[in-house]
Amino acid sequence: MAAARLRIKKGDTVIVLSGEDRGKKGKVLTTLPKEGKVVVERVKVAKKHQRPTRDFPGGIIEKPLPISVSKVMLVCPHCHEPTRVQTQLMEGKKARVCRKCQELIDKI
Repeated sequence: MAAARLRIKKGDTVIVLSGEDRGKKGKVLTTLPKEGKVVVERVKVAKKHQRPTRDFPGGIIEKPLPISVSKVMLVCPHCHEPTRVQTQLMEGKKARVCRKCQELIDKI
């Protein structure tokens, strides 16, 4: 499978569109372009029962799992609405622009 062109980057705020975590907002922790997935904080969290070791006391650890990039949508930092991302050329460089308010999100 070829690497997907993700329009969502690490640090973006996104909202979940479908699934059991629908409606939750969170910050993107990592992106996995080869798999077409992103890891979002406080979304799709698995609990792992860790045995005690010499370095770790053990217990239940919460670990965020990847979610498909098609199930999340970027939240514009200006209008605070879920929006699609448009790519425009500004000053010779690519920039991400909000489709709703036409404000600059960031330069790529």
